[in-house]
Amino acid sequence: MTISLAIAEKLFKLASGEQLPASQLKHTLIDELVSEGIILQRITGRTKRTMFIADTVAIHHWLFNKFGINDLSEYIQMLKKEIPTRAEMVQVSSHSKIRTGRTFKGFLVNTFMPVNATLNGVPFPIQPLAGVFTFIYDYETFTLPADMTIVGIENAESFRYIDTQQQLFNNIKPIFVSRYPQEQSKDLMRWLLSIPNPYLHFGDYDFAGINIYYQEYKQHLGDRASFFIPDNIETLLEQYGNSALYDAQKLNTPEIKDEKVQHLIKLLNQYKKGLEQEVLMINR
Repeated sequence: MTISLAIAEKLFKLASGEQLPASQLKHTLIDELVSEGIILQRITGRTKRTMFIADTVAIHHWLFNKFGINDLSEYIQMLKKEIPTRAEMVQVSSHSKIRTGRTFKGFLVNTFMPVNATLNGVPFPIQPLAGVFTFIYDYETFTLPADMTIVGIENAESFRYIDTQQQLFNNIKPIFVSRYPQEQSKDLMRWLLSIPNPYLHFGDYDFAGINIYYQEYKQHLGDRASFFIPDNIETLLEQYGNSALYDAQKLNTPEIKDEKVQHLIKLLNQYKKGLEQEVLMINR
């Protein structure tokens, strides 16, 4: 399976920040990207939908991991040539990488405290060690003590430096999971659905962060999922908020019943700013 020129050009526009009508993006590959949460949809009017990509890093990782495409722009230029050389084809899209399957399943975990987990029916202690993450491949048999909370971190830097954020989670026993690499997101959700532990979403405080929480987690986990919002969120938003985040994003989640999230949305609209979660890191 390869990507056609028409689809590649549309993906390039999306990856460059453009929004395109859903009517122009009818393709099984687009459907897969939507299901993976890489392409997002926004409803404008009663029936009109537009599609966009909020995380450009994720689409480039997906293209490389699934099709071996190193540079989408160069891939498009190659397709436009009448007879591209074999060397050119290998340079922009390695044939050894063009496949529909994945090399790895699973997801990353991190911790700032010892965790007595179980894997394949045997004890699997996870120790905190700066600069090292644990990759869980056999996640189907990965279990944790019932009193632990799964904290999903949206951004890579916050996931790397969780030790700078310990004070935020003094009232729970956390273990941290990452939603990256993006193509592993379904594995993470399958695991979350198979265990009873509560899930706490720790993401950006903007409309994109709220969309991710509701569309990727809350709608599947229900009451087991909650959104972490610090008590001083208004002060942080006022001092460190970014108006560009507010201007570039839209809330695509209709019925929000959570009072804390409703209050966050009110603050976002009041200050017309968004806040990235990295602000909560200290001593960094």
